[in-house]
Amino acid sequence: MERNLALEFVRITEAAALHSARWMGRGLEKEADQAAVDAMRKAFDSVRIDGTVVIGEGERDEAPMLFIGEKVGRKTDDAPAIDIALDPLEGTTICARGGVGAISVIAVAERGNFLHAPDTYMQKIACGPAAKGVIDLDKSTKENVGRVAEALRKSIQDVTVVILDRPRHQELIAEVRALGARIQLIGDGDVSAAVATAWMDSGIDLLMGTGGAPEGVISAAAMQCLGGDFQGRLKFRNQGERDRASKMGLQDLDQKFTIDALARGKVMFCATGVTDGPFLEGVKFLADRQATTHSVVMRSETGTIRKISTQHNLARKPNA
Repeated sequence: MERNLALEFVRITEAAALHSARWMGRGLEKEADQAAVDAMRKAFDSVRIDGTVVIGEGERDEAPMLFIGEKVGRKTDDAPAIDIALDPLEGTTICARGGVGAISVIAVAERGNFLHAPDTYMQKIACGPAAKGVIDLDKSTKENVGRVAEALRKSIQDVTVVILDRPRHQELIAEVRALGARIQLIGDGDVSAAVATAWMDSGIDLLMGTGGAPEGVISAAAMQCLGGDFQGRLKFRNQGERDRASKMGLQDLDQKFTIDALARGKVMFCATGVTDGPFLEGVKFLADRQATTHSVVMRSETGTIRKISTQHNLARKPNA
């Protein structure tokens, strides 16, 4: 995959972040999400790729744009064929409430290297490079926390587990508390949380719980670039989702997916902050129609991580 595409994808996440950030704190989730989708969709039109969205805003009948299976990019005879996993606004509620850690994110891989699955839930576990290989969805909470503590040479009391604050996680939260480990509860944004387990000085050691499957594939791509670990298992909400998964080629619907089953080969991950968070700074709108964005680009092939700070002159940007 061409490394020169990295900057092209950053421009796409920047566009989505700039447009959705204008809705920060206004309490309008749908409008914030639609602004990100529209900006990202338009930005893809200028990129020379033969792209297919395999993880997107939903199924064709649920999303007006950037649905699973949609073709994107400016296709030419020599355009690279790539699969795309994206979330124009990861943390829609965060943005609408003016909270912490909303981002715009894209992960790309060569054709066929991302898991194709319907928009459903996924049980997840993630950790950084130092604990790679010790986590296992089939193990108990006690075993996973203990293994990570041992790998990091920490006491269990110093291990921090990030968990989505949802009623479905009451038992998991109680188990972690009983072990004496620290917990950071988040309202949304588990891609950022998964990345944080492998991000230097984040203070997060382990992600556990159930969240969106699309975010799981994107998280796995990021962890491939960072050298971390990730596992997931689909958790279907109804028979219709199970039927769609079968039609998409999944044979074992209860399979435990390793990181390599979710995102393999040469993978690229790009994200731009929408609101301030521990992973990325958010969009700042300045005087004289200036704005700043902060992004990260990562490639699994080289392990390169680029942090990009950009100043935008919105007066010179069409439709900005």
